[in-house]
Amino acid sequence: MTTIETFTSAELGSGAGAAAAALRANSAGTAYTASTGNAVPHLSPERWAVANRHLVRKALAEFLHERILKPQRLGSGSGPDADHPADPAAYVVRSDDGSTAYSFAARVLELEHWSVDASSIRCTRSGEDAAPDALLFITEFRDTLGIREEMLPVYLEEISSTLAGHSYKQWLGQPTAQELAAGVTGGADVAADFQAIERSMTEGHPCFVANNGRLGFGISDYRAFAPETGAPVRLEWIGVHRSKAVFTASARLNYRAHMEAELGAEAMLSFDAEFRAQGVDPAEYFLMPVHPWQWENKLTVTFAAEIAQQHIIHLGTGKDSYQAQQSIRTFFNTSHPARSYVKTAMSVLNMGFMRGLSPQYMKATPAINDWLQQLILTDKALQKRGLAMISETAAIGYHNGYYEAASAKGSPYRKMLSALWRESPLTLLGDRQQLATMASLLHTDSAGKPMVSALMERSGLEPVEWLQRYFEAYLVPLVHCLYQYELAFMPHGENVILVLENGVPVQAIMKDIAEEIVVMGDRLDLPGDVARIKADIPDGEKVLAIFTDVFDCIFRFLGALLVEDGKLSEDEFWGTAARAIKDYQAEHPELADQFARHDLFAPDFELSCLNRLQLRNNQQMLDLTDPSGGLQMAGRLVNPLARFA
Repeated sequence: MTTIETFTSAELGSGAGAAAAALRANSAGTAYTASTGNAVPHLSPERWAVANRHLVRKALAEFLHERILKPQRLGSGSGPDADHPADPAAYVVRSDDGSTAYSFAARVLELEHWSVDASSIRCTRSGEDAAPDALLFITEFRDTLGIREEMLPVYLEEISSTLAGHSYKQWLGQPTAQELAAGVTGGADVAADFQAIERSMTEGHPCFVANNGRLGFGISDYRAFAPETGAPVRLEWIGVHRSKAVFTASARLNYRAHMEAELGAEAMLSFDAEFRAQGVDPAEYFLMPVHPWQWENKLTVTFAAEIAQQHIIHLGTGKDSYQAQQSIRTFFNTSHPARSYVKTAMSVLNMGFMRGLSPQYMKATPAINDWLQQLILTDKALQKRGLAMISETAAIGYHNGYYEAASAKGSPYRKMLSALWRESPLTLLGDRQQLATMASLLHTDSAGKPMVSALMERSGLEPVEWLQRYFEAYLVPLVHCLYQYELAFMPHGENVILVLENGVPVQAIMKDIAEEIVVMGDRLDLPGDVARIKADIPDGEKVLAIFTDVFDCIFRFLGALLVEDGKLSEDEFWGTAARAIKDYQAEHPELADQFARHDLFAPDFELSCLNRLQLRNNQQMLDLTDPSGGLQMAGRLVNPLARFA
């Protein structure tokens, strides 16, 4: 039994093998497309059934974990804690009106992780057997889930989009876990292997049930811009009048040098000529990259007045090819991999937020990155473990006076036109090293093989030794930042890049800095232009930066994958994490008061729930200026490290 169920080649459909082969062979990332008149060949009854069973399994597992659903244990005992909860047992949950029942087999692992066997799920509706249907599941439990009437159709649309995305991934096919671990190009092209892993991730965020909403996309948009298609994207370029826009850069960069490095002198001259052809002076404008979808669907309509008044000049399509990353609005330059990522504003609703970019936030972005980079480079404990970051070196934001006058602070209408540039990680690599999104550690291929297991096997190390290396590279630096600085990252899988040597993590690279990091206390004096990253977090919640963001949202799934794949036991997994933290603490006796203040070996900790946030408001889960104020708690979880105290 695995936490992410498998599907057979028959369920994938006849095109899957050819699609996977095409994807493996194509280092540029061009998505495979079938020569068929059917615009949606992935939406077949067979693939739809697989997608629904997959998503119902996830809904059961995560809503049980967040204590939204109340299970009844069948047979001996009456609840999940009866007898031996880690042993497989049969359970049932019933809909709001009691007419529908979902029975299933599951194990309850550490951190109340419900490992549900997808093949065991049986739905009965009014006493009759029925196929699992995720859309019906949500409506049948709508009162239990607490979704407001006005929010329910939007959430259902996100569920539908997530199902359609899963069906597409089945139809397309992907490389095997072993191929991804070894490098689909055989290690010949590090950038191509890195991007092959990026586009092969099939699950999305491990906690959220509706995690592939992307509301605003049609099927053509999906094929052109969804990360899993790997399709090449060429960005649109506009000029924005300097009276309406703000460009900021790292201390070592100026505007012209940055643009020439990213575009090349020839492209700069071409854009200058286009400005003049439209009757304006290039010196009065900044260049800005725009997502093609945003240009087509938002700027040409919502910003029509700005275009008509020549505050915005459309310059055309750039020459470089990019590949969308898991975060959907960030692009890796496949034409020139050493050039920067580009992150753009995109007004699609996805996983609890409209994915815009604030021009106010852009202004301080390079300064925040410069500050954090200096902190990392001068911290001996972080340098010992190789922690690195890829800096957001330049940013640009456009202020539309019409909408800023008419909208509230934080409104999506204020976040429609901004962009930033982030360093490429390729410059950090040594010989025989490769890159992988940390989300890949939770990835399983179509045969059910976890990629983390494939990496362990490639390394030749014992699983516990492999874990020790991983925890030293990833966990210990995060723990140090909490204790030394009360500084927290948002270190989920998509936000971290691992540097691997022979399949072994040797370094963690943090990204998405300015919008995600937070200083929670008074242990750091922040410069004025960096001050916005400070937030008033209650003292008891600061440790949740590790307990929730790392233990519950990453290690809960990673530990379960390894246990279920027979690599190690739960005691070995959590005991290895405990030893990594204890060894670090022994190195830093000067922080003893902080170890007691933020006790990672406490008996339990608060259960902070992500799906509850999305169910409460799936259009803005949190006020980002008050990240603590809107959290949804549901009691406490037993800390798996406590027994190693």
